[in-house]
Order: sequence, then structure tokens, then C-alpha cells
Amino acid sequence: MRIAVVGASGNAGTGLLRHLEHDREVTVEVAVARRVPAGRPPAPYAGASGLPRWLACDIGADAPDDAVVAPLAEAFHGLDAVVHLAWQMQPSHDRARLRATNVDGSRRVAEAVVAAGVPHLVVASSVGAYSPVADDDVRDESWATEGVRSSSYSVDKVALERLLDEVEERVAVARVRPALVFQRDAGSSIERYFLGPGAPAWLVGVLPVLPWPAGFRVQAVHADDLAAVYRAVVVARATGAFNVAADDVLRRDDVAEVLTGGRAVDVPVPLVRSAVGAAWRARALHLSPGWIDLAAGIPLLDTTRVRTELGWRPRVTAQQALAEVVEGMVAGSGTASPPLRARGRARPSLLGGQSAEW
Repeated sequence: MRIAVVGASGNAGTGLLRHLEHDREVTVEVAVARRVPAGRPPAPYAGASGLPRWLACDIGADAPDDAVVAPLAEAFHGLDAVVHLAWQMQPSHDRARLRATNVDGSRRVAEAVVAAGVPHLVVASSVGAYSPVADDDVRDESWATEGVRSSSYSVDKVALERLLDEVEERVAVARVRPALVFQRDAGSSIERYFLGPGAPAWLVGVLPVLPWPAGFRVQAVHADDLAAVYRAVVVARATGAFNVAADDVLRRDDVAEVLTGGRAVDVPVPLVRSAVGAAWRARALHLSPGWIDLAAGIPLLDTTRVRTELGWRPRVTAQQALAEVVEGMVAGSGTASPPLRARGRARPSLLGGQSAEW
């Protein structure tokens, strides 16, 4: 099967390219990113026989729709599926920019898929699209996707879900709704996206005690395990929604075991939100207070469907994935990709393949 991956240089995209690097059944023919390599990139961004072909495209560009849709449609022509993973989380203070990429850009990708006659569109949604809950009951894919209004990330994921409601009348659509996605190579990027000058990554390695928002619990999945889901969806030509998370749920003590050797203290959620909001407004922290609201109400995912229909089983626990990304944050780990560049690596100047550096 021949596919395109939009957002191929990001966290999930890197995991998917790595997973398919030597795959004999699924080939990434086209990789789409805002910044592309001028020459042959290193693994996992280069496959056999010169594939994937990299296409520079800012799906959220301030340009007429056709200027984005037309080249995408041309690149997608003749493919079996398009996997859309592109998503922008920063700058969190520029709401218009985020929506341009996340919502308008996703619409452009969908229009290109339809125009090219591609039969299958696989899209990265999120647990963040779900309506909030006040319990620990697991929810399957039928749970409402109305999101958390104070979280721009959640609002845009809900808008994506509504877009897909319309698109699936014209093309087969699969929606993958993962929990937090971790891998060592994403360490530096997660630092850039969520921390900031007020919370440098080295602080993670020296915390004497973990201040934990009381009652918080989260799920996670390793990028490699998530990549296996995308592959399975493509091969099965599956449609509908799929929740994806490792078996274990991360609570205070589970996270504290990774970060501080088990030392933690509960902090009232309103106090955490207030502190995060103040730091975000001062631009000392990249994490906005909406993320606290989202984490406070996020439901636990029932992953029965992806297991029974696609035969998926996670190989990495959520706690192991967390430990891996924390190690990556402390070490400043990354890859050759601009979004995942290692700490200390200069910001690439390449835009559209016009530089010798990626």
C-alpha cells in the first residue's frame, strides 16, 4: 500500500516513519512538512529507493486555499491512503495561527484527499476532543466529543472532529484518538512546547518532590505503539474512531516514581491553575492554563475496539514511555527533524528546501 504522511517530521510522524522504514506492505511515498530536507535525510526520514519524497507545504499558510490544496492533491494522486498528523501547539499566545494550521489546514488536507481521489483518510484526533468527566470510568469511542472550552487544543480537536463528520460523506475516514504520546526523541520538543524559561528541562532531573495537582490521572502511549495503530488502520482500511493508550494509568505515585523516586505532594488544582496561568501570561511558561483544565476533566480511554478489531497490543507501558521521554528531556534528545531537533541544535533555516541544512 502506498501512503502519504502529513506532518511527517513531528512526534507521531517520526514514530510512523521509523515503524514503516523497512515495511514491505506499507510504503510512505510522500512525506509532507513545513520544512523539508534539501538532500537525503538520515533515518528514519529516508527510506529505500529514494522514498519518501518530501513535499514542503505549510497547510496553515496565509494564502488562497488552492495554493495549498492543488500541490497536495497532485502529490496524493494514486495513493491508497493519507495519514494526517500535522498539528501546531505553539505559539500558544497566537490563537489565530494555531487555528489556521489545526483547523483550516486540516480542511485543506481533506479537500486535497477528496480532489485526488484517495479512498482513505486517517487522522490524528485526540483524547482531548472528549467531553470532560468527573470519575474514573473508562469511556469508549461513543463518548461525546464536545471538548473543554478553556483549552485551545481541545477546541481545535473538536473542530477537527466536526470537519471529519462532513468529510466522511465523501471519503472513508478513520480517527485515531490517542492519549499523551511519548518517546525519547521527543524530549527536547516537549521541553520547547510546554516548559519555558521558568521551568527549564534540567529542573525535571533535580526535583526534590513532585507537586501534583490533586486527583489528576493521565494515560500515555509510546510513539512506536501508536505507529503500529496507524499501520493497522491503513492495512485494514478501517474507519471510525479508535482510542489508543497503554494499559496502565499514571497517577501521582506512578509519575513521582519516575521524577523524584516517589516523593510527591498533592496541590489543589485551582492553585496549580493560577500559578500556571500567571507564568504563561508572563511568558515564563509555554504551558497555558487550558491544559490544566483539560487534564482535570479528561476521561480514561477504553481501548477495547483497537484491540479486538485490529489486534493491537502495546509493547511499552505508560510509565516506561514517561521515563523514556523524561530521560530525553534531561539529555536534550532529538532527531534531525526541525520539530524534534535536539537541545542546542541551531534552528534550521530551511524553508521549502532552499538550504543545505534541514
